[in-house]
This record gives sequence, C-alpha cells and structure tokens, in this order.
Amino acid sequence: EEAKAEEKEHSEAQQNGDKEDEEDGKKDDRNLNFRFMFNIADGGFTELHTLWQNEERAAVSSGKIYDIWHRRHDYWLLAGIVTHGYARWQDIQNDPRYVILNEPFKSEIHKGNYLEMKNKFLARRFKLLEQALVIEEQLRRAAYLNMTQDPSHPAMALNARLAEVECLAESHQHLSKESLAGNKPANAVLHKVLNQLEELLSDMKADVTRLPSMLSRIPPVAARLQMSERSILSRLATRGGDPAVQQGSFGSSQIYNNFGPNFRGPGPGGIVNYSQMPLGPYVTGR
Repeated sequence: EEAKAEEKEHSEAQQNGDKEDEEDGKKDDRNLNFRFMFNIADGGFTELHTLWQNEERAAVSSGKIYDIWHRRHDYWLLAGIVTHGYARWQDIQNDPRYVILNEPFKSEIHKGNYLEMKNKFLARRFKLLEQALVIEEQLRRAAYLNMTQDPSHPAMALNARLAEVECLAESHQHLSKESLAGNKPANAVLHKVLNQLEELLSDMKADVTRLPSMLSRIPPVAARLQMSERSILSRLATRGGDPAVQQGSFGSSQIYNNFGPNFRGPGPGGIVNYSQMPLGPYVTGR
C-alpha cells in the first residue's frame, strides 16, 4: 500500500510538472506573439503616419528593425522625455533603458558632428510628435464636445480647394507627356485642366487674404490657458523634484496615457485615465 501511495504521489507530481511546463510554454508563446502597438491619432493632419509607413516598410524589408528609425523609436523617445525632461537629449541617450534610440546612428559615429547631428534629429522628430499629440488632443476634445466644422470658415474653403487642386493635378499628370508626343486631343484637355487649376489657385489666393482677419480673433495662448505668462514659464520649467502639476495642464501623467496601460513611468502614483482628462485650454468654444 505504501508503495502504491508513493507511485501515486510520483505520478501526480509528474503531471503537475507537465502542467507547469505547458503553462510556461504558453507564456513563452504569448511573449513570442507579442506585437508592439503604439499610435498617435492625428487625423492625418501631420506627415507622421506617412513617415511611419515608409520607415516601417524599409525596416521590415531590410530586417533592420532597430537600425532604421520608425514608430518604435518614437515611442521610446517620448518615454525618455517623460523620464528626463524636455530637450535632455544626452541624458536620454545615456540611459540604458533607451539604448534603442542610439541604434540608428551607429553608422554615423565616425563623423565629427555626430552628437550635434543626433541631437538635432531627436529635436526635430520630437517637434513632429508633439504637433501630432496636440492635434490628437484637439480632436479628442472636439469629439467630446460634439463640435462640428464651420463650412463657411475661410480655412475650410482653402482646404477643399487644395484637395481639388491635388486631385486634378494627379489625375491628369499623364497629359503633359501625351501632349509633348503630339497628341492633339490630350493637348486640348491639358489646356482645359490648366485653366481649371489657374481658377482654383486664384480662389485659394482670395481665401488666404481672408485668413488673417479670422486669426486675429483667436485669443492669445495665455488667455486660453487662463494663466499669466510668468505662470506658464514656471510651469514649463517645473522638474521632477518639484510639486506635481495639477490636472488640466500638460503634465507628464497625461503624456503617459499615450504609452498604454503597461508602461511603467518614474515615480509613485497612478496614471490618469486619458479618456477622463478634464477639458483644457485648446478648445475655446463651439
């Protein structure tokens, strides 16, 4: 009986071991199937998504996922800025957590202006990301307030005409070659298209002249933020050791929400839910 009991315990232990191995295997599979996901919903108002598409295509086709700058590097650049502060490029590059940011520049390390070139690229790239993030926040707040675009606004008319110009030019770009080849019907159509483009450009010029009067009605940044210039400057200069900023300003806790729920940021405290952010200064009215 004792021998049977020992055999039973041994078989149960073996089964438990097999189960543990299976669970470990499943965890490994989950890790292998993990897909990096990061996005900034800028609504196509910046060139960011076009850049990402081209960069990722080049990185995947060449197999140089870390050597060609793309979306993943932008994610860690923003994470580094949240950790070390705005424009602290050298501190970010020296941090081992953000070593991926140095990979695309390894081939340029022999150049004399290597550091300057790298810092300029990071600053330029962050400028684009910052612009996209601001637009994303504007669109979120506009959607929250159920705001609609004013079709009578000169900027809307200008945008519509620009889209028409681009469409007209792209759809008839083959006519120039055919006209040069001596195709008379193509030549006649080309002249009509050029006349249409000329009229559209004339209308766009008129729209542009009306824009300054519309822009002059927009209140200054200090008024929209409901802060004095001194308060804005002191808020921008706030570092990690200073008192935490209040909700409603562009604090680091709000930046974290773009990194997803699993991103671990520096310092204690929970992360503010991005969808529950209070309405801020960017939207001034309906």
